[in-house]
Amino acid sequence: MPVRAFGRIVVWEGASLWVFGTHPGDVYPRTAPHAHHAVQVTLALRGTVNLYTDGDSYAGTAAAIAPDVPHTFQADVAVAHLFVEPESRLGRALTGRLFQRTPLAPLDAASFADCISRLRGWYDRPDRTDAQLIELGRALVSQLSEEQPGASVPDPRVRRILAWAPAQIRNPVSLADAARLVGLSSGRARHLFVEQTGLAFRTWLLWLRLQKAVEGYARGMTLTDAALDAGFSDSAHFSRTFRSMFGVTADSLALL
Repeated sequence: MPVRAFGRIVVWEGASLWVFGTHPGDVYPRTAPHAHHAVQVTLALRGTVNLYTDGDSYAGTAAAIAPDVPHTFQADVAVAHLFVEPESRLGRALTGRLFQRTPLAPLDAASFADCISRLRGWYDRPDRTDAQLIELGRALVSQLSEEQPGASVPDPRVRRILAWAPAQIRNPVSLADAARLVGLSSGRARHLFVEQTGLAFRTWLLWLRLQKAVEGYARGMTLTDAALDAGFSDSAHFSRTFRSMFGVTADSLALL
């Protein structure tokens, strides 16, 4: 039987935090190669974490992966993943600061020792709550954002699309719809969106739907209901997308 990870997923504005561990004696299997549209900050809560890209690798306690970079992952026992929306202010700042030389960036483990200890303590306590985990996630975001230079603000038309799209994902949405919203031709909107976000509108929308489905699953919805609520055609489509972006199947993660 495949090794399952047990933990929680919490989501708030522009970010989500995943904290998972395995049973004693189990080790996470190495994930399949995958890529997702988020800045990923990974902390080993016990043991070490191993991350691999096409041209680099890391073994240690704390590291970050740039958005849309194919990678694989393996951990010893327990791990926390912070995912930050790359179009958010923090996401743009982190991208500009961390990934100037490489898309796989080691972080100063000593500076995150207190955060790791608190996350490990949360995971071990029987009366843990999602509200406590969100508080820890916000504290991690605050630490990451300290003394960071201001990041460029996207074009106001792209900002309007980014604000409008989340409310539309339960229904069919096209680039033409977004272009009409901001008074551009489809061709110009396509070019501007890629220029400002680094991603095609359709791919970004798929990431948005995935995040919505993950949020529903974390709230206790079935995988099928979470998939349909986020605008996927069925749970199979959601499952394929989840595996493509995270390298594991959604049902391999059991929520505590």
